[in-house]
Amino acid sequence: MNIMDFNVKKLAADAGTFLSRAVQFTEEKLGQAEKTELDAHLENLLSKAECTKIWTEKIMKQTEILLQPNPNARIEEFVYEKLDRKAPSRVNNPELLGQYMIDAGTEFGPGTAYGNALIKCGETQKRIGTADRELIQTSALNFLTPLRNFIEGDYKTIAKERKLLQNKRLDLDAAKTRLKKAKAAETRSSQLNSARLEGDNIMVNFSYMLNFLHVKWLKSEQELRITQSEFDRQAEITRLLLEGISSTHAHHLRCLNDFVEAQMTYYAQCYQYMLDLQKQLGSFPTNYLSNNNQNSGTPMPSALSNVIGPSAMASPSSLVITSPNLNDLKESSGSRKARVLYDYDAANSSELSLLADEVITVFSVVGMDSDWLMGERGNQKGKVPITYLELLN
Repeated sequence: MNIMDFNVKKLAADAGTFLSRAVQFTEEKLGQAEKTELDAHLENLLSKAECTKIWTEKIMKQTEILLQPNPNARIEEFVYEKLDRKAPSRVNNPELLGQYMIDAGTEFGPGTAYGNALIKCGETQKRIGTADRELIQTSALNFLTPLRNFIEGDYKTIAKERKLLQNKRLDLDAAKTRLKKAKAAETRSSQLNSARLEGDNIMVNFSYMLNFLHVKWLKSEQELRITQSEFDRQAEITRLLLEGISSTHAHHLRCLNDFVEAQMTYYAQCYQYMLDLQKQLGSFPTNYLSNNNQNSGTPMPSALSNVIGPSAMASPSSLVITSPNLNDLKESSGSRKARVLYDYDAANSSELSLLADEVITVFSVVGMDSDWLMGERGNQKGKVPITYLELLN
């Protein structure tokens, strides 16, 4: 029973304090109550902390969107994090695309040009998916986690001390108001007590009131000194915490450098993977280009034209990378052995189908297109694309 009485009394006291502070806030907004202003340095620190908190939240949220565009996946990861459980591993988009390509290439046949190219592209996409997974893990550990620790740790402490400082300021302003009212009441009572009043009882009553107000005034002064001391102490604590924001910025700068390094590593890996894939696929013959509705009249992007150069834009055949040894062979009338670099399916009866790594005999025929040679395998003979071959010594 006593515990319940104590809780009720405490609840009533807290409710009374809340209401009085709400009234005080309203009077301050209307200019009807005194408000103690913080010093300019502390105000600047508070503004800097608030600005840091707002932009850190925005950067953190947008980084999470960048690393994981799927909102459902982000919600799932958030729930598992709150439950303190490890989220199940899921296949990311590049890995899924890579698996589809590999499955399609296997279905079409690894021995065909298209099937083989699909498998190689699929393997590269899966490597990119692995690199993407590593980027997410590294960025979450070295960049997102420190930002989140600031929001959920350091800034919460700052906000708590800032709220306590606000309460101490309200207490100080309330004490100043009470002291001012006590002084005004005592001055008024002194004026009444000094006037000529008839009757001893009235004189005694005013003297008693004057003494009472004087005691109340002394108590208000003592209360003001105590609240002023508590306010100054809390202001110093808050200031020391806020000055740590500069160290927070320096720490976040190091984390930002780690994030940039992780991105640089990721994009360098992706570039290298695609460069290797391009070398594996090689250049397609002109009949493949025509199947994709590409011709010499198609405008080339400016970025690509800068890389290739104006001399290479004269004709589609100039885009084909030709081995110098094969050029020598075309100028001579002899035959040489050549290794097949990639699988090739003959488009018609005049061409010869090829399998990667097999060795065939090749020779030049007068009047033949510059992108082709004649190939011979046993009794089989037909045209073969020059870009699919590597001349052997």
